[in-house]
Amino acid sequence: MSAKPNSAGRPGASPQREPPPRLVLVDGSNVAHSSEGGRARLANLLAVREKLREEGLESVIVADAALRHQIDDADGYERLVEGGVVRQAPAGTDADYFILSFADELDASVVSNDRFRDRIGSFPDVRKRIIKYMIVEGEVVFERRTGRR
Repeated sequence: MSAKPNSAGRPGASPQREPPPRLVLVDGSNVAHSSEGGRARLANLLAVREKLREEGLESVIVADAALRHQIDDADGYERLVEGGVVRQAPAGTDADYFILSFADELDASVVSNDRFRDRIGSFPDVRKRIIKYMIVEGEVVFERRTGRR
């Protein structure tokens, strides 16, 4: 009995699959607070998430539990939490630890303008994972440099 060719055209070969999207963790509190003055903005989170999606990246937003009390659109934010789009660190804990732990464990990048200086000892490769950003009039621009500046 001969093997049937698969979609790749070779007997026994696995079908070609697109690689899964790369994962990027979003420092939700940092991004929400990135606007000049005023309250944390839900629109910032949505803009960064959309830009990552446009670039073919999968995102997970991780935020401090306190952000729900600081955000400008509490109802919209709660819908994102309930839908699993935003993951909240447990109350009374620092979301930075969870962000950097997950990034290390999942080999993911991190969108943040935080330098995480207080975490360098535990996460020495953090600088290689960071994607800096700017949001100007709702448009997101990412900066991807590697290593120290």
